[in-house]
Amino acid sequence: MSKLQTQIFIFGIVGIWLFLLTLGFFVLISFFRRIGKGAKDLDLRTILDKIIKRQDESIEAIGQVNQEIAKLNQDGVFHIQKIGLVRFNPFKETGGDHSFSLAIMDGDGTGVILTGLHTRERTRLYVKAVKNGKSEFELSKEEELALKKVLKN
Repeated sequence: MSKLQTQIFIFGIVGIWLFLLTLGFFVLISFFRRIGKGAKDLDLRTILDKIIKRQDESIEAIGQVNQEIAKLNQDGVFHIQKIGLVRFNPFKETGGDHSFSLAIMDGDGTGVILTGLHTRERTRLYVKAVKNGKSEFELSKEEELALKKVLKN
């Protein structure tokens, strides 16, 4: 290789090196501009401290939101979540399906079964308590069916 070719080769390598350094410099400058967006006359340390402070505040806020979600999930168990309805005719010869058994439960299977027996003269309502899917009182087949519907859901 001649002296001229060696110089051109070295010049080419230095040129490529300068191009890569310039490219890296512009990438770095654009990165710092994005970090310092909205900041005026602040040094890099102050900007990074603000970013870390915002991150810590965000983590704390996320923790509070997670606590609220857990509390809502826990409270939600005690609200009405399951309903089962069975309509029936207690008197085979007359009337229609105007009587009913309605089971209303929370997430733990605790609630009531409301049974309405409709006759020509009146409608009677009976309420039976249910705890953890079981009643202390004997249930009719319609009440058991309503309870099964609730517990199946």
